[in-house]
Amino acid sequence: MPSQVTGGGIFGEMFGTHEMRAIFCDEALLQRYLDVEAALARAQAGLGLVPAAAARAISDAARVERVDLARLTARTAIVGYPILPLVEQLSQWPADDLGQYCHWGATTQDIMDTADVLQIRDALALVGNELDAIAGALAVLARTHAATPMAGRTHLQHALPISFGYKCATWLAGIDRHRARLRELRPRVEVVQFAGAAGTLASLGEHGLATQRELARELGLAVPDITWHTIRDGFAETTGLLALALGTVGKIGYDIMLMMQTEIGEVLEPFVPGRGASSTMPQKRNPIASELMLAAAKIVREQHAAMLDAMVQDHERATGQWHVEWHALPTAFIVASGGLRAAREVLQGLEVRPDAMARVLGTTRGLIVSEAVMMGLAPRLGRQKAHDLVYDCCRRALRGEIGFADALLAEPAIAAVFTRAEIESLTDPGNYLGAAPEMTYALLAAREQVNPDGAA
Repeated sequence: MPSQVTGGGIFGEMFGTHEMRAIFCDEALLQRYLDVEAALARAQAGLGLVPAAAARAISDAARVERVDLARLTARTAIVGYPILPLVEQLSQWPADDLGQYCHWGATTQDIMDTADVLQIRDALALVGNELDAIAGALAVLARTHAATPMAGRTHLQHALPISFGYKCATWLAGIDRHRARLRELRPRVEVVQFAGAAGTLASLGEHGLATQRELARELGLAVPDITWHTIRDGFAETTGLLALALGTVGKIGYDIMLMMQTEIGEVLEPFVPGRGASSTMPQKRNPIASELMLAAAKIVREQHAAMLDAMVQDHERATGQWHVEWHALPTAFIVASGGLRAAREVLQGLEVRPDAMARVLGTTRGLIVSEAVMMGLAPRLGRQKAHDLVYDCCRRALRGEIGFADALLAEPAIAAVFTRAEIESLTDPGNYLGAAPEMTYALLAAREQVNPDGAA
């Protein structure tokens, strides 16, 4: 087993996208630390707290390629945090000792938290793009197959007919809610952290809050209501969103896997030569992408659980819970990106097989619509009598003695009031979709009203 699948060379591309891993790689993280330090210098120069020349020099020097990574790594292991070792190097880069003005009035967690927010902002943009694409693919499937009959299942057994488009529309409604949650979340989490050693900005005196505002402006972030060094609901809400979204993705993947079973084959993942192949069974076409969707849901859920645990922090600065975030937050985003990408690729190229859906619907030879028959007979025979007669006919059909329609017509009380054509109409699953197509079209119409230009 690899030490970490999200960053490994073998499994890395399966469990995360290159774009998401790039946001959370060491170089990108260090550059974000440097971005915050440079922005702080510019903000304070604008307020007259540090020389303008120092702000320019620090901004020009704050490039990750200048970092001595081996030295930084060794010092971080001793200090316990990377900011002091990084500031040690940054302060030496500008000429004329101007680097001594970096990190003015800041504390380590200010820099790290704000850099995390910048990463989260970029990462949420990628998540949003994937959710939009998934929603678009589901909308197409829902519209195309709004009236395509298939077996609805409860407890893994045939229940009543539904349409495949209706199934896709229920998936779509969940994805749309996650998209709304994402929009609502971003203003709460994309806020600066700058508050000093104990969160009071004491080191900057009367200039503390002004510095905080200017730093936020420099970075395009919002100003928090108050210091949040040990109030971590924003980050936990972020992983909560990821866990919810991947929960829906996992459910979609699970449904697809079940529908792909050999004896069912109602849908198939997009064909790619060699995809899902077996080392010993050439006929296999395994649901690999759907399996990744389900696995991602489980892994992201565990990262969110860790983030909830990390919320319980002591006093004004945590004694270890903060460190949990360093593992859980990037892992949640990277694994989520892999699951979302798998979902997008599957849904955009899903092979839908209406003929197989019809074949599966016919497995019980009409029994799946026994409710429809009972309700159709009730006005002429009475509900309880209709129920008992249909129940007896179902038993005969289940024993394989006769088809369901023939069993119904063989019952004199039914044959006396119904023609064969009427019975065949009642036992046609396509005639008992209920409001599934209507609900599907209504959902799609409501979405178009919100996005009249056709955006997903």
